[in-house]
Amino acid sequence: MAQTLEQKRAQHAWNKAQEGVARHGKEYVNDAKGLPALIMNSGLMQVMAFLHEKGGQHEVLATHLRDWLHQQKNTPTDFDGFMKTLLTLPARDFQAITTEAFAWLKWLRQIAPALAKE
Repeated sequence: MAQTLEQKRAQHAWNKAQEGVARHGKEYVNDAKGLPALIMNSGLMQVMAFLHEKGGQHEVLATHLRDWLHQQKNTPTDFDGFMKTLLTLPARDFQAITTEAFAWLKWLRQIAPALAKE
């Protein structure tokens, strides 16, 4: 039986949260919890640039999100390619990518703290 899109989001978020928590612990969890609000306030591109510039667990989180968006929306996985693609997209496509980012982050922000507790 094929997985639903929600199950795929949850599975991907689970896998990435395991990696992020193993590598960066509570810092990754805190970033995952705050990322949706940051995107709502500043926008997807601004936040991705911020995470890339900060490096460390921030870049790990950005890489995880770009990986998911690549799988679902065929965006590049590298920072430069991702940003250049978003710069040229029609507004409708940009909004669809942002919506998908929020849908995936909904899972990550719940799963990462649960894994960190174990």
